[in-house]
Amino acid sequence: MGLGEQLEADLRQALRAGDAVRVSTIRLTRAAIKNAEIEKQRPLTDEEIQDILLGEVKRRREAIEAFERGGRDDLSRKEALEMAILTQYLPAPLSEEELRRIIAEVVTELRVASPADTGRVMAAVMPKVRRRAEGAVVNRLVRQALGG
Repeated sequence: MGLGEQLEADLRQALRAGDAVRVSTIRLTRAAIKNAEIEKQRPLTDEEIQDILLGEVKRRREAIEAFERGGRDDLSRKEALEMAILTQYLPAPLSEEELRRIIAEVVTELRVASPADTGRVMAAVMPKVRRRAEGAVVNRLVRQALGG
């Protein structure tokens, strides 16, 4: 079962269970997927759907930070719940230890040691960790590995 079908099945199940937050979250996500399908004029692949899910998770994370700064814990909790629902559809994130190992392998392969080579290392690492690690975290670890 593809990711789109899984979202559809989970939506039906959430409707039956009366889970309003899950229904709302999945519907908004499916609308974003549908908009992307209209734009691309074809059905999306699971990887493309995961990219949309990552964007939705990032949007929720930013909203959580803004609500917490504004003292709106109620809205922050709602966004956190939606984010947890969305992350269920994404591959498990890599731990920092796994990221450090991948970065070390790339640094060895490219034979680099200077912080000036951060861009080259990032370009080689990101395809390997795509959808499983945030770019900001990878960048921070690459800079640490290169002594920058």
